[in-house]
Amino acid sequence: MEGKQTNSQTFKEYELFQAIFIVNKHAKAAPMPKLLYSLKRHALHKLIKEGKALKLGLHYSDNPKNAQQQSDVIIQCGDYVFHLPPSKEDIKCLPHLGNRAMNKRNPKTHMSLTRAKAILNSYIGPIEEATQVNNPQRRTKKDNPSVFERSYFKPKRKHDSNIFTSSFLGKKSYK
Repeated sequence: MEGKQTNSQTFKEYELFQAIFIVNKHAKAAPMPKLLYSLKRHALHKLIKEGKALKLGLHYSDNPKNAQQQSDVIIQCGDYVFHLPPSKEDIKCLPHLGNRAMNKRNPKTHMSLTRAKAILNSYIGPIEEATQVNNPQRRTKKDNPSVFERSYFKPKRKHDSNIFTSSFLGKKSYK
């Protein structure tokens, strides 16, 4: 049917670019950014495959992790420019552009993180990584009681009903 559209056709390109920008912006300050960076990476890879984004080249990272120099892949999506860690293929094929251009900035964008995540999730479809990152197994107090609770409120020995020592109570034991 002609009326039915795929996920990639339902969103306008600039909305996708804005959503990636918002997700990336929030990921930088998020306490658990893995899901957000995963959304960004999957969306950019899909845009590149569809020809809506272009890998321009490599440039030196502003914040290298464990090395003195680290390069990032520069990806252009319309007026927006993003970066991703390079693959081995990218390092071999893409030209190195040197340092980052400080005068190049992404346009101002206003969109909620919830809307941006919804757009990207609909665009890229379900991914296995997101479910693993989104549902971390958290420990509760019931699963792992603290040392304080265990030592003072729960006697170690089942047969000892009196938690006070005999020296505390006096010479006689009151049981």
